[in-house]
Amino acid sequence: MDFDRVREKLNILADAAKYDVSCASSGSDRTNKNNGLGNASKMGICHSYTEDGRCISLLKILLTNHCIYDCAYCVTRKSNDIQRAAFKIQEVVDLTINFYRRNYIEGLFLSSGIFKNADYTMERLVAVAKKLREEENFNGYIHLKSIPGASDELMYEAGLYADRLSVNIEVPTISGLKLLAPDKKHEDFTKPMLKVKNEIVRYQAERKIIKSTPKYAPAGQSTQMIVGASGETDKDIMYSATYYYKTYQMKRVYYSGYVPIADDARLPAIGSQVPMLRENRLYQTDWLLRFYGFAVNEILNHEHPNLDMEVDPKLSWALRNLHHFPVDVNMADKRLLARIPGIGMQSVQKIMDARKFRRLNWDHLKKIGVALNRAQYFMVCDSRHWERRDLDAEKIKGMILQTSSGKFRNQYSMQLSLFN
Repeated sequence: MDFDRVREKLNILADAAKYDVSCASSGSDRTNKNNGLGNASKMGICHSYTEDGRCISLLKILLTNHCIYDCAYCVTRKSNDIQRAAFKIQEVVDLTINFYRRNYIEGLFLSSGIFKNADYTMERLVAVAKKLREEENFNGYIHLKSIPGASDELMYEAGLYADRLSVNIEVPTISGLKLLAPDKKHEDFTKPMLKVKNEIVRYQAERKIIKSTPKYAPAGQSTQMIVGASGETDKDIMYSATYYYKTYQMKRVYYSGYVPIADDARLPAIGSQVPMLRENRLYQTDWLLRFYGFAVNEILNHEHPNLDMEVDPKLSWALRNLHHFPVDVNMADKRLLARIPGIGMQSVQKIMDARKFRRLNWDHLKKIGVALNRAQYFMVCDSRHWERRDLDAEKIKGMILQTSSGKFRNQYSMQLSLFN
């Protein structure tokens, strides 16, 4: 193996893979100097989390950054003047095994540009996973990014070797896809998703009868949307996400803020990068829909097509629906408790357990972990320290923001005092 050439490919193809956020990178560029211990340079190592909360390191690379498509939002589009490279199948296998043996990684995250056609590229991705499993007896985590338009046969085979499969939907709406990626069709994305979903369901049903049935994509499938490239509102994005969760049983939908990479009239101007806060608000909304019992139209609708950047989406909903409050934490059911700003699902369960033994007051709720700086305006308990209920939504919002900014300033002052 030509190690210098492989290292050069690794630099190019690991850097090209950073735009896929369905597996978060550490972002560190601390390099090894003077024969020190360890290396956190940007060589394709990223971090992800397992279902039980463990943080694992993955080798995150593209098989190639050559691509036959010219999608306006993509850095690897064929018209872009960038350095190109491609790994051989065996090179990816050797890299994965060598990195694993050195305890650098616990798995592989492999994506690719599309060269020749979808099936040719997908076949090579599957070949990497198959070699790792059957020839190297590799039992680490493998995440394969499925190629839009790949055949059902290849998608089926991919699920036998990979732990997770994903097809990036890229643009949230069909109209946006036609504008920015006219060579691609919406069904090229949804067809592989449907195949994977059906196979997961089939294998799960068979395993209930025959315990020796192998697992098929045991970590499920995910997808990713680019936010801010084609002008969709937050409402459009979250309605699309909800559709993919329900229709294809997605484990996760990821939201990636568009990074301006080209001076194209179809795209936002250079320098108008999507703020990280918008991504954060979308993830918070996603969490409310999946775990807190909210419906999309409660948070985003015709009157409120975009999320409030000043406050989180649950607080924003509560301020628009003050008629639901205050909630008595000693009497309310689980659904109502979960809708109080400042109370998470763990705190909801703690409240329900604790109130079996006594009525709860402010001190109890604070010890449980309730964020009283927000929650106090929306609930009552077995205390009378703060029972003012003559505030409107704007006043409550202003008081919460003032408290939050004051808390930040106090933390900043404490950090400065430590240095002084």
